[in-house]
Amino acid sequence: LDVSMDTWNFFYTCLVSFWLHRLYIYSAVAVGISIWIIMQFTTIKLKKKMTEHGNLAASEGVKDKLVNGCATLQAQEVYVAGVKIFYGSQTGTAKRFAKDLADAVVSLNLPVEAVSMGDYDPDDCLSEETSSRNVCVFLVATYTEGQPPESAAWFCKWLEEAVSDFRFGKAYLRGLRYAVFGLGNSVYVDHYNTVGRNIDRWLWMLSASRIMTRAEGDCNVAQSKHGSIEADFEAWKAKFLSRLQALCRGEKKPCSGKCKKEKCKSLGKQSKDSSDHEHGASEDKKTEAEELFETSSEEEADAEGHGGRNSVVDVEDLGSIMSHMKKAKRERELEEGDGGMSLTGENGGRKEEGEKREMITPALREALTKQGYRLIGGHSGVKLCRWTKSMLRGRGGCYKHTFYGIESHRCMEATPSLACANKCVFCWRHHTNPVGTEWRWKMDQPEMILQEAIENHQNMIKQFKGVSGVKADRFEEALTVKHCALSLVGEPIMYPDINRFVKLLHQHNISSFLVTNAQFPDEIRNLEPVTQLYVSVDASTKESLKRIDRPLFKDFWQRFLDSLKALSEK
Repeated sequence: LDVSMDTWNFFYTCLVSFWLHRLYIYSAVAVGISIWIIMQFTTIKLKKKMTEHGNLAASEGVKDKLVNGCATLQAQEVYVAGVKIFYGSQTGTAKRFAKDLADAVVSLNLPVEAVSMGDYDPDDCLSEETSSRNVCVFLVATYTEGQPPESAAWFCKWLEEAVSDFRFGKAYLRGLRYAVFGLGNSVYVDHYNTVGRNIDRWLWMLSASRIMTRAEGDCNVAQSKHGSIEADFEAWKAKFLSRLQALCRGEKKPCSGKCKKEKCKSLGKQSKDSSDHEHGASEDKKTEAEELFETSSEEEADAEGHGGRNSVVDVEDLGSIMSHMKKAKRERELEEGDGGMSLTGENGGRKEEGEKREMITPALREALTKQGYRLIGGHSGVKLCRWTKSMLRGRGGCYKHTFYGIESHRCMEATPSLACANKCVFCWRHHTNPVGTEWRWKMDQPEMILQEAIENHQNMIKQFKGVSGVKADRFEEALTVKHCALSLVGEPIMYPDINRFVKLLHQHNISSFLVTNAQFPDEIRNLEPVTQLYVSVDASTKESLKRIDRPLFKDFWQRFLDSLKALSEK
């Protein structure tokens, strides 16, 4: 019993001592853990440093084995993964140049691929080049009347439309590096190397980066810089290979994107003239530019992050563009002024209405044609929708297909009236269409409008014959229009014979889809049944509607409310 009591006393004494000195014990344990953590951290850091030294030595050994000064293998990064050469050829010259360039690139130990533009689907594949680390080269000839060769026609058309399609955005090809060599003949002064220049400009407008100045080969021996188009190509090829080697070494001196007259300048050497040319436009020119080329939330969805490229006008083209805009503005002001004075005299009485004029002036016709419209008569138009092209390839259609089963490849987007009573800030038509509050122009017959609309639509569809990715069965189906979306541009309901036009559509077994901007309530009431009627509601208050739609009518808000009431009565 005494022994057990002594043992208990000993343990009791130890426990009490431990409790009384617990802070010292906790501190000792904490110090020990801290020392252990520090030792582990130091060991890991030393191992990492030794590994880095080993990798550096290995990469130096690899560099010593590379030839031609093209260091494509870096310890951490490959600057150029390969070269992809796109060619568009009519007589075989561009194809031959592409093969020659490919052989030269192979000698630099770089992967290379030569692709005919006719066998390439830019809609599917071009965006992949933004992250592939490839350098893309475009060798393309200019054919009759400034048109691309047949094999490059679809590629060029897609690229042109991507520039003005708000769904792509201005930064669509950011990251793609490219160079362009155009083939042409300076005998044809008006169309000399038009295709090469256009491809260069369109790529730049989609935020792709030039690696060097565009070059142009001339078949006209008398004017060729080096005596022949072959010599022009050889001179450009030498410069390109030198630039490619620099890129392989990791030298980062891309084109600034602010080239004046197609001459590349490095970021650090921009001339004062170039800067003044870009920023020195006067205030009145700026105002005019905004009127005709105003950007929109749909057209410029990605433009905010792209600085100075949020306009579709290239700097070197500003002079010619401004002259077109001035001309269009003068004609529109004259037209609106005549229209406003044609019915009311000084004494407040009514005057005889003068001879009606054409809605589409020459300047407006030129501007709309450049945007891809097929104009019909004096006030109508038709254009291919992006979803029509998408469904021709077997892809998805627009929401009308999802909601109502309408096949987008059999849908015709048209309008019998290019004029509109609004100047909406989000309009993606650059405000090149005419405006007005009533019909005061010469009027075409609905039979003629429908016939030419279908013919123009079919001609645009036929351009897709043989295009890579287009389904043969859908191509045949697309030639027969089954649905008409009267939502292309303008205000279709302004057309005085809109009821006859819709009736003609239905007689041809074509369903109708009509969109109106809620400014013509009487016309909505008088409208005979259409397959589907849409009234656009762009704002919820009078102030916001005025700011967003910029309507021409002074009583726009009452018209807006009456239009919604008229819709509810249909």
